[in-house]
Amino acid sequence: MKARVVFFQRKQRPLGNFSVEIYFDQIRDNLPDEVLVETLIMPYESSGVFKRIANALYCAFHQGDVNHITGDIHYVATFLKKSKTILTVLDCGIVLDSIGLRRKILEWFWFKIPVNRSQIVTGISNATKQDTLKITGCNPSKIRVIYFLSNIKFKKHPSKFNKQEPNLLQIGTAPNKNIPRLIEAIKGISCTLTIVGKVNEELREMLSRNQINHTIFDVRLSDEEIEELYRKCDIVAFASTLEGFGMPIIEGNTIGRAVLTSNVTSMPEVALDCAVLVDPFNVEDIRKGVLKIINEDDFRNEMIERGYSNVDRFKVETIAAEYAQLYRELYEFNNNK
Repeated sequence: MKARVVFFQRKQRPLGNFSVEIYFDQIRDNLPDEVLVETLIMPYESSGVFKRIANALYCAFHQGDVNHITGDIHYVATFLKKSKTILTVLDCGIVLDSIGLRRKILEWFWFKIPVNRSQIVTGISNATKQDTLKITGCNPSKIRVIYFLSNIKFKKHPSKFNKQEPNLLQIGTAPNKNIPRLIEAIKGISCTLTIVGKVNEELREMLSRNQINHTIFDVRLSDEEIEELYRKCDIVAFASTLEGFGMPIIEGNTIGRAVLTSNVTSMPEVALDCAVLVDPFNVEDIRKGVLKIINEDDFRNEMIERGYSNVDRFKVETIAAEYAQLYRELYEFNNNK
């Protein structure tokens, strides 16, 4: 097999999230030689009807032996050859967080039509698969679960836990990241909250009102700078209300930090017993989780040790091999008709 696999990738906004691009960069670097890789970046940002139609038409004229839509631009499947197309679904939050007419539009153009126009769909967790099935009603066998992978640039870096004033690292500031409840939960606890992402005035006022010692990084950071923040923190706080996967869980496990995350959607599946699981909708439960990490030394240290092993499930070699097998399957399907 010498299959030309075209990765259809969104055009990034200046301060967007680059986790998807990093993920597929690592996969491409670890694919076997039989896979001939081409990355096609959309000519337009994904906004407005006309730009999205233009993106979809652009993709139609640049198809490969296998077409892989790498998330966030599902709609470009519309004009692609179905038998050659793989769609990766990262999460379903765009629909689950919407109501009314907006939800109906998103259901059809981000999920139902693209899933129908794809031969294979991959979800990055079982939770994402189940959400996709609920939205689209497609055959469950169409959706394969291939996990996100750990960042190969991040390395194990043990450090002494600061019980007197632990540093909590919060990656991301979107509404699902649940920062207001986290702020309420740590009120009165001697700690520092480090936030990576844009913080609006409402959150800034809340941090001030609750007297939370904090640091905000609201500019683009390199992988090295992000890793350094993980190294400097004591707890990775990730009490999100909805995630397709939950990369900070694995990044915290990799570095060797205590992780607090949620007991909903994909997060228990990713964390297993390597994090404190809390109800993200219950401020008191989040608070108890933070205090458990701070006060119970043996528990915290055992959890961190288990985290190192948890990362093995998400090695790049394993994930790349699973994608290579999908490409092989689709290529042979189209060439043995």
